[in-house]
Amino acid sequence: MLVAFFSIPRLIAGLGTERFGVLSLAWMVIGYFSLFDLGLGRALTRLVAEKLGAGRQSEIPPLIWTGLISMAGMGIAGMLLGIPFVPWVVERGLHIPPSLHHETLNAFYVLLVSIPLVITSTGLFGILEAYHRFDLTSAVRSCLGIYTFAAPLVGLYFTRDLSHVIGILMAGRVLAGMALFLFCIYQIPRLKTGIGFQKNIFLPLMRFGSWMTVSNLIGPLMIYLDRFWISAAISVAAVAYYTTPFEVVTRLLIFPGAVAGVLYPAFSKNLVQDRLHARELFGKGVRYVFIAVFPVVVVIVLFAEKGLMWWLNAEFARNSTHVLQWLSVGVLFNSLAQIPFVLLQGAGRPDITAKIHLIELPCYLVALWVLIPKMGINGAAMAWCARSMLDAGLLFGMAYGYVWSDSR
Repeated sequence: MLVAFFSIPRLIAGLGTERFGVLSLAWMVIGYFSLFDLGLGRALTRLVAEKLGAGRQSEIPPLIWTGLISMAGMGIAGMLLGIPFVPWVVERGLHIPPSLHHETLNAFYVLLVSIPLVITSTGLFGILEAYHRFDLTSAVRSCLGIYTFAAPLVGLYFTRDLSHVIGILMAGRVLAGMALFLFCIYQIPRLKTGIGFQKNIFLPLMRFGSWMTVSNLIGPLMIYLDRFWISAAISVAAVAYYTTPFEVVTRLLIFPGAVAGVLYPAFSKNLVQDRLHARELFGKGVRYVFIAVFPVVVVIVLFAEKGLMWWLNAEFARNSTHVLQWLSVGVLFNSLAQIPFVLLQGAGRPDITAKIHLIELPCYLVALWVLIPKMGINGAAMAWCARSMLDAGLLFGMAYGYVWSDSR
């Protein structure tokens, strides 16, 4: 958060508003690459945690290798599928100035090449989380988060070419993937032998991951679709005015994300062995997230305009104040919703979260379609906030009924 706070104004000044808008789209695309893992990252976490709880450690290495090979294959398929669409997206789909077409084309190609690595890293994170090695995953995530904002800033001393800046970002992803793999070998020495793919393991992984795929597709789509819609309907410069407060306020999701990451394998184990303890964990998770996020959101809403003017400039304050306020409220609801989300998935019911997302998506699309033409980026922020509130309400309703019902 501190590095982003320091880096973003300097990136905007160094790259220009339009180039920074493209860079923000690149950040979004990297986050959306999880789509191509078809839910196998979460499936690995749950199945490895279950086998650890049952004392069946010998079954874990073949499970892991089957999952990682499958994820790498899906990443390669996603890369090949995406390459033909890049020229259309850059030249027609987005309002990118012609002077930036060449840079953006090359930058997006670099992003696509990195898909297999990013997806496989998701699985490696999941494996370490199943072993409760959050010290290792936190170290990698912290370094990668710092690198994501600091590396482009350092790169400005050498180049303003977007393809080079994105290449620098991807180099960090390579290093992070290598570190995660070494940590997994350290935690599970038997991974060094028995490399192979087992069909009988692949099917259970895909069975759990199939519904996760729906959430992986729709969830990030609802988080990031507004940026592409703004670029197509208004301009890539407007994306910068929207994305800058978005990138700042969504840093608050670090805390609920950490809590949810710890609770997911715990729910997977305790919903079978000790449902009462799972209820206690659920209540504590919600309380801790609210206590951590709510006061910060209140401060942001009250001082958004002054904060943006002090941090960036009067132009950003004029364009982004209401965006920051609406997104802050949405982040509060999104933070709380992460606890029932991981509870339902830890219970082996990713179908419930997927169906909730299927309900939300058309509502969100209608809201964007109505509000962006009328209210611009403020309308996009209002739609995102409303979607987050609906998401939280549905998830809490289903989680409460599932955990507190004796019949389940």
